Amino acid sequence: MLPFAAQRFNMVEAQVRINDVTDPRIHAAMGEIARERFVPAAKRALAYADVPVEVAPGRFLLDPRSFAKLVALADIQGTDTVLDVGAATGYSSAVLARLARNVIALEQDAELVRIAYELLPSVGASNVVVTQGALNLGLKAKAPFDVIVVNGAIPERPDALIAQLAEGGRLVAVIGDGSFASRGEIFVREHGGISQRAGFDAAVPPLVGFSKTVGFVF
Repeated sequence: MLPFAAQRFNMVEAQVRINDVTDPRIHAAMGEIARERFVPAAKRALAYADVPVEVAPGRFLLDPRSFAKLVALADIQGTDTVLDVGAATGYSSAVLARLARNVIALEQDAELVRIAYELLPSVGASNVVVTQGALNLGLKAKAPFDVIVVNGAIPERPDALIAQLAEGGRLVAVIGDGSFASRGEIFVREHGGISQRAGFDAAVPPLVGFSKTVGFVF
């Protein structure tokens, strides 16, 4: 097996750069963060594979390609405050911390919160605050946010999260059931309204805590 540093380089070149992610800041951030540290020891051989990696029952790090394309869609600036929804062990927040001014890592699983809290300072992500809470509710007390990143497939437009965007704020998520029919999409708050645009096809695991709204049944 190649050393992890070589695998990390190959990940950026073969999964990120060639999939229309052209921002060199994203290349650098994903090239710097040791992804293998954020997955269980038994799964480290998969750390840089082009597949989601399960880090707890039913909880995953997104595959590098899908994660990078979501981040690129969000167009994160160095002055932004980012809410990272479903941060899991903290890998996504560590990458986002290289791009934004501040990151709030929101996670509802207590053990994952503990792991992220311990790991993030060790990779220099001093601008990340780890918070425990329900993923589908976001973090209204700390809103508004410039960017919200949702780490997994959700069944429909997340209005509770969109309501926490600042003017000009962007939310990125994969909308669908997680199959290849799902789409990475961006929602933007502009002039009091919300615009929506599809970005790319993505097959990623569903994120816990989100369910489709059930209408009236006659």
